[in-house]
Amino acid sequence: QVHVVEFGVGFVQPEGSMRLSCTVSGADTEFRSYIMSWYRQAPGKQREWVASNHPGDGETTEYLESVKRRFTMARDNAKNTVTLQMNHVRFDDAGVYYCKANLPFTKEEYWGQGTQVTVIS
Repeated sequence: QVHVVEFGVGFVQPEGSMRLSCTVSGADTEFRSYIMSWYRQAPGKQREWVASNHPGDGETTEYLESVKRRFTMARDNAKNTVTLQMNHVRFDDAGVYYCKANLPFTKEEYWGQGTQVTVIS
């Protein structure tokens, strides 16, 4: 059974920084094959996509426009982990952050339980 688990410190001040981590375990497929993504959901709002890392020789990472140049997603295939480095955090970055692993061209996808990010002044 595949497990996706997010980790991260819960509170951050505006313009502060924090790092979220996501680890995948229990998969038969190599971690390096998964597209890894971060999503977030603020209270009363729909879940929105934040960033995705597409694996392979031409590894690419895409970001939601509002987080470009502030957030950086990185992958460590040796540790089955992705991170989301969040800099210059804003109040509208608050919410529950979810990590998703999915295999391209399949319906196979796995979600973590989410980790809360609270922005407080």
